[in-house]
Amino acid sequence: MANFHPFVVPFVMGTVALFAICGYKFVRWIKQFDRKQQALIKKNMFSTRIVPALWEVFCECLLHLRITKKNWRLGYMHRSIAFGWFLLILFGAIEGRLGIKGTFHFWCAIFYRFFHHNPPINGTEIFFTNLMDLLLLYVLSGLFLAFVKKIHSRILGMKRTTRHTVMDKTVKAALWLIFPLRLLSESVTARLYANGGFLTQTLGDLFSRPVAEFLELPLWSLYSLALCIFFLMLPFTRYMHIFAEVFLIYFRKLGLRDSVKMTGYTKYELSACSRCGMCIDRCPLYNTLDINDVQSVYLLRNLRNLEHHQDILAAGKNCLMCHQCAEDCPVDIDLMSIRRISRDKGDTDMADNYRYLDNVKGFNAIGRVAYFGGCMTQLTPTISQSMKTIFDAAGVKYWHLDGERAICCGRPLMQQGFNKQAADLRRKITELIGSCNATALVTSCPICYHTFKHEYHLSIPIYHHTEFIDKLIKSGKLSVKQSDSTFTFHDPCDLGRGSGIYKQPREVLKAVGQLKKISAEKENSLCCGMNLGNTVLSLEQQTKLRDKSLAVLTEPNPDVVVTACPMCKKAFRHGTDANVKDIAEVVAEQLYN
Repeated sequence: MANFHPFVVPFVMGTVALFAICGYKFVRWIKQFDRKQQALIKKNMFSTRIVPALWEVFCECLLHLRITKKNWRLGYMHRSIAFGWFLLILFGAIEGRLGIKGTFHFWCAIFYRFFHHNPPINGTEIFFTNLMDLLLLYVLSGLFLAFVKKIHSRILGMKRTTRHTVMDKTVKAALWLIFPLRLLSESVTARLYANGGFLTQTLGDLFSRPVAEFLELPLWSLYSLALCIFFLMLPFTRYMHIFAEVFLIYFRKLGLRDSVKMTGYTKYELSACSRCGMCIDRCPLYNTLDINDVQSVYLLRNLRNLEHHQDILAAGKNCLMCHQCAEDCPVDIDLMSIRRISRDKGDTDMADNYRYLDNVKGFNAIGRVAYFGGCMTQLTPTISQSMKTIFDAAGVKYWHLDGERAICCGRPLMQQGFNKQAADLRRKITELIGSCNATALVTSCPICYHTFKHEYHLSIPIYHHTEFIDKLIKSGKLSVKQSDSTFTFHDPCDLGRGSGIYKQPREVLKAVGQLKKISAEKENSLCCGMNLGNTVLSLEQQTKLRDKSLAVLTEPNPDVVVTACPMCKKAFRHGTDANVKDIAEVVAEQLYN
């Protein structure tokens, strides 16, 4: 066969196996999508949503823009390897088609210098020869940074790297050998035939001709073998993310989201994790408590490998659900949903769940706002009292939905894996809200707000009280006084990272006083440590988390530390003398009489 040598066989076998195994897995996972997910695929498969999906694939799978925004050194490392290799394949195929005479096989582009011995003579050949050397150098620069990261990760801005399995380490070694072997192979061939570019020819001329003749075939064979090992092992290691992320982005653009149970879509998410370790550094459990084996990267790894059941349970439970890892994830995996899936209690149920809600009397709230304080507001009653003062001052008619007795939104149940009970509770509350004919729902709890926005399907607008107060002030319905008081603002996890509300509370505080900047705010805000997502931490550990957050908030010496979450307020007030208030309390104090 023309343009063939036995050393290409490992590469060909690895390539065929790679696509066969990946194809089998991907088809099997798609069959495991639930009915809603399958319906969305059929509805939107050939819609215009494919255009933004392709653009995101280019930006994230090749250019790694999300990583770059957070850490340009890591971004360059990932981009140079991914985009550089892609360009090597693309331009290698073009160069191969132009240069190979006779039958062209796909391996000819990969081993082009071996099969094409003619030195570059015209402008096109010289351009491609040097371009391929430049791209190879680009990839090698990324590999060098990856090696540096392995030895001393802080140089690349990471406190800690991920601990990998033996199989992951093996396939990484194969990947790291591919490009140096390619460089050496092309260089010794360039020494023999003068067909190299500025890099390979320069390096090749350092070899004597007998040495180059001796090394040529072994080096090309090792290059082919390294590619084979990498391709064969890729579907069973973290490098599956190279292909899985492409499909995940596409499915996400079609509107697919995680279910309450493990589905094929979840398996795409598990495989899309590259285990880059970015979810470790800023995890409060790691950087405050030095707990480094429960982060999302390890939970996803164990779920994917279906091993270490106890490790899965431990990693699943020991999490604050503060959204920090989800905020940092460059693949945008829905880590919070996967956490809840890992905690699923199955069909465990009790008869007559929440029957007490049947006795909660509805209220004809036509033209009124339904106010839902939430469980924790029941324990911090000055917040709901301040909201009533604000409603009255703005002339807003309201109905205090949970004023007579506490009503849970269902989020704590979901966070602990009681999905069936949570669904039952949501149905009852949805019926109650639907029967009251309210014009909007306002809640003071970010946890409740996030739940109503993402888990309920209400036909009325839903506001956190920071949004609603901001709206009242800007519309002129609520008049507030400007004071000399200074504030720092704590972004609650579910309000900020969970729901993306950063602007409105700051606008409100600027209207009543002076807002000071702090070192960790908005998406970098520190968790108060005492939420409902973690039932494993001791009070002492929770207090350490709280103290670290409070230290940041009090560093500028504000008159008042302001938050917008009853649980955060309770955490900051517990055992401290800090002057902490909810934003509703601050506004109620600054109303014109």
